[in-house]
Amino acid sequence: MDLKLISKSEDKATILLTDSNPVIANTLRRLMMDEVPVLAIEDCEFIKNDSALYDEIISHRLGLIPLKTDLKSYNLKEDCKCKGKGCSICEVHLSLRAKGPAIVTSSELKAKDAKVKPVFPDMPIVKLLKGQKLEVDMKAVLGKGKTHTKWSPCLVYYRYSPILNVSNVKNAAKAKESCPKNVFEVKNDKLIVKNMEACDLSEDCVKYGVDVKYKEDEIMMFIESWGQLKIKDILSNGIEVFEEKLKELDKKIKD
Repeated sequence: MDLKLISKSEDKATILLTDSNPVIANTLRRLMMDEVPVLAIEDCEFIKNDSALYDEIISHRLGLIPLKTDLKSYNLKEDCKCKGKGCSICEVHLSLRAKGPAIVTSSELKAKDAKVKPVFPDMPIVKLLKGQKLEVDMKAVLGKGKTHTKWSPCLVYYRYSPILNVSNVKNAAKAKESCPKNVFEVKNDKLIVKNMEACDLSEDCVKYGVDVKYKEDEIMMFIESWGQLKIKDILSNGIEVFEEKLKELDKKIKD
């Protein structure tokens, strides 16, 4: 299997997998979503909560705030030298102190590690009225998406690589309008494919003469990061986990 980068932005990437199949693509997809670890708030100690929301609701909201993660600085608790007791390389301490009237947002979370901060600083947590206070101490730890979705770094989906033949199209304007993904454009009354990777094989354009097929050994994979990790880190760590699991399987087969 070969990987080729088709397009990339800060939080999205399109990858072309050649000499591949849905089994391999889906395995890599699930490993990136479920096995690549990120930081998330796990424990909350409420010192004061005068808000209208129960402690449990606020804890849930805090846990779902994506946190910037440096995988080189932290270990999973089960792999840490402290054997899960808690130390500076498997836990991050955070605090929240707020007073109303205000809408408390994720920007008010303060971590002892300056590199650990919310991906989205404007996420609302709770509304405080005049005189109300919220004081919470928290611990964030590395975890995996297979345990809870708050530890999932991304959304990944895929489909076969499309093949579009527009040579038999007679009404280019209608064919262009029929596509919900804006795949085509019209030049000199001729239909042109301008954005192949956006095609989702819906076949809405078939009735206007577009021939839609796909390559069974080429798969387009789309990765959307929640912001805790860069796309490159998600993909490289997912491939590393894939290789480790293959080695583990090979060893068990030999044994």
